[in-house]
Amino acid sequence: MAEVVHAAGALLWRDGPEFALIHRPRYDDWSFPKGKVDPGEHVLRAAVREIEEETGIVARLGHRLPTSTYPVGERTKHVDYWAARPVAFSAFTPNHEVDELVWLPAAEAEERLSYGHDVDLLHEFLRGPSRTSPLVILRHASAGKKHEWRDADELRPLDATGRREAAALAGLLHSYGFLQVISSATARCLETVLPYARFARTSIGTDAAFTVGDTGPERAMERLLSLNGAPTIVCTHGEIVSALVTGLCRELGEKVPDDPSLHKSEFWVAHLAEDSLASLERHSPLERHSP
Repeated sequence: MAEVVHAAGALLWRDGPEFALIHRPRYDDWSFPKGKVDPGEHVLRAAVREIEEETGIVARLGHRLPTSTYPVGERTKHVDYWAARPVAFSAFTPNHEVDELVWLPAAEAEERLSYGHDVDLLHEFLRGPSRTSPLVILRHASAGKKHEWRDADELRPLDATGRREAAALAGLLHSYGFLQVISSATARCLETVLPYARFARTSIGTDAAFTVGDTGPERAMERLLSLNGAPTIVCTHGEIVSALVTGLCRELGEKVPDDPSLHKSEFWVAHLAEDSLASLERHSPLERHSP
């Protein structure tokens, strides 16, 4: 079988709308920012890193766009794409890999792009909502074995694996920008989101509606819908995750994933646009590339 090269990139856009295109002198082509995922690197981090390396722009990811798969010589290239918005600019510095950066409206961008799969990506973006808001549904990280914990269950902390997962989650969740944090009122959930809260310099709110033993599917779903599309992380328990994902999809008239559950430390990201679901993606903090 042909070797698969995994890469990540973004359709980077700003108000207008205008789209960022880069020119690579090696290939004399125009495309969207993208690049290979480094060994052991998470695809979310790769997408944000490649945008900054190729454009000098710090960006935050929006909704998922279709994955592009195409042959490159004897290999197959698999590129995961997101819509993305700039949050910080620095002066673009031409180099041997990227010597030009331009911002163009859609019609001019389509004319300038060198490859059909990039044009298809642009068309897909234009068909959907541009502005979306992330809602992260996160299952707490590894917290040992419940039957081995002798004290009150709400005090059960993360174990060594869980602490590593929580640390990895901080940077990944920051890929989506500033998010308010709501957690189950248990130690294992609070500890899972604490590294992100410290990294983002925000507070953590606890809510019984997402706390196992204090809630049920209907109450949890009602509270989730009350967030009204605000960019949010909800850290909760395996018993609640499936009900939230299933309920959200049904509320918005979308197909429920075949398996809406999560393993510990995994998360769903629902990208919301008014009363619609622009995309739904699932990640693990330790995965190397997205499913």
